[in-house]
Amino acid sequence: MRVVIVEDQVLLREGLGRLFVDGGHEVVGSLGDGAAVAEVVDREQPDLVVLDIRMPPTYTVEGARQAHDVKQCHPEIGVLVLSQHIETRHVVDLVGQPGFGYLLKDRVLEVEEFLDTAGRIAAGGSALDPKVVAKLVAPAAGSPLARLSERERRVLELMAEGLTNAGIAQRLVLSDRTVEAHVRHVLLKLDIPDGDQGHRRVLAVLAHLREVHDWN
Repeated sequence: MRVVIVEDQVLLREGLGRLFVDGGHEVVGSLGDGAAVAEVVDREQPDLVVLDIRMPPTYTVEGARQAHDVKQCHPEIGVLVLSQHIETRHVVDLVGQPGFGYLLKDRVLEVEEFLDTAGRIAAGGSALDPKVVAKLVAPAAGSPLARLSERERRVLELMAEGLTNAGIAQRLVLSDRTVEAHVRHVLLKLDIPDGDQGHRRVLAVLAHLREVHDWN
């Protein structure tokens, strides 16, 4: 996997680079701000771009803007946005797109899981931090999500994180058939038709969440 890292904190940038290199990947770009992201991505054609959501000069929307630009110009390239705190307003349009992930920075400490997630995003999968997902799927009054049982909401959280049925079964210590039933019930209760491809199912769920929640 070829990776470009965009992070203004030097220690974190170097640490991320070391994680990827030690994991057998190649860091083809390491940037302290977003000024040259487009140029480096065009030249190197990486598999994954890792971006801090807050970067110089204003530390507000720079990272999110660069993430949008990368996905618009190179939809095949995976983009992983890192954030210190939960903030979804500036990346809402990216959630649900293939090859996009949003993790809190403390997930980097779980090295093996972080690298696995990064690889999944580079391969066109999706991943959201469990804390972000938990906030998004909390049922609001009148929301279709209020129809879900506690178990079904947990299954929905894991679907949104990008886990397959097998992965959900392993996490919840359930049989594959039981998970399939829960997923079917979730999609029916949310009026989302089930499809043949798990990835499309996740995108459909995320798209629905985007419509029924205030993502600020």
